[in-house]
Amino acid sequence: MTGVEQVEIVVAHNERATLRVGDIFLKIDADQSRTDVELEAMELAPIPTPAVLWRNPPVLALAPLPGSALGHLGEPSTAPSAAWRAAGAAVRTLHDAPLPPWPSSRVDQSASDLDDECQRLISAGILPADLVTRNREVADAVFRQWRPAFIHGDLQVDHVFIDGDEVTGVLDWSEAGQGDALYDLATLTLGHEERLGDVVAGYGADVDREVIRGWWSLRSLLGVRWLIEHGFDPFLPGCEVDVLRSRM
Repeated sequence: MTGVEQVEIVVAHNERATLRVGDIFLKIDADQSRTDVELEAMELAPIPTPAVLWRNPPVLALAPLPGSALGHLGEPSTAPSAAWRAAGAAVRTLHDAPLPPWPSSRVDQSASDLDDECQRLISAGILPADLVTRNREVADAVFRQWRPAFIHGDLQVDHVFIDGDEVTGVLDWSEAGQGDALYDLATLTLGHEERLGDVVAGYGADVDREVIRGWWSLRSLLGVRWLIEHGFDPFLPGCEVDVLRSRM
């Protein structure tokens, strides 16, 4: 790593950080159990993942993926429809794979926790009551019986890399495990509702779009206060608050 000109902070908050140093990504996590999950999930996943260069706790070094991110929250995606369909197909391959022996941390969402968070958002004046109430209604579709699948658990559009119309790899597997398949599809298309048709076409199976919309609302409601407290701005155009407003 000699001759490195700069260190790029990809994402950072008080739980973890990802840095780019030259051509290497360094993930620093205070909770090494998340890194354990990430390594095992990448080994089990039937889709491309970054090559592990080395691990020296609390740091994990990963090789860069070819291509570029499918998109970014808050920005229109310039990727072609074929790339979004390819992403949907890759997610289906993951969901059809044998289940890992542990649950995703994303399976413990409860209606009571959501109700508590909604009350906090209203009481603190962070969001207007009508916006919270409407999205709480939409989110209710999430609370249903579902069959466990091998999910990524944090399939943000920034984590899917493409080259042309080919998926070259998927990053950040620390939330992977058994979970709700539609959570992955909703996370991938959060803020990119116009791309849902392409993703579903590539996924190749009937999905309940009301549940996906429910996950958009739930993820955004639960995320707003956390994002603010960790130095991010969910009020930026195209981000979580705009996702909530789109349900009105």
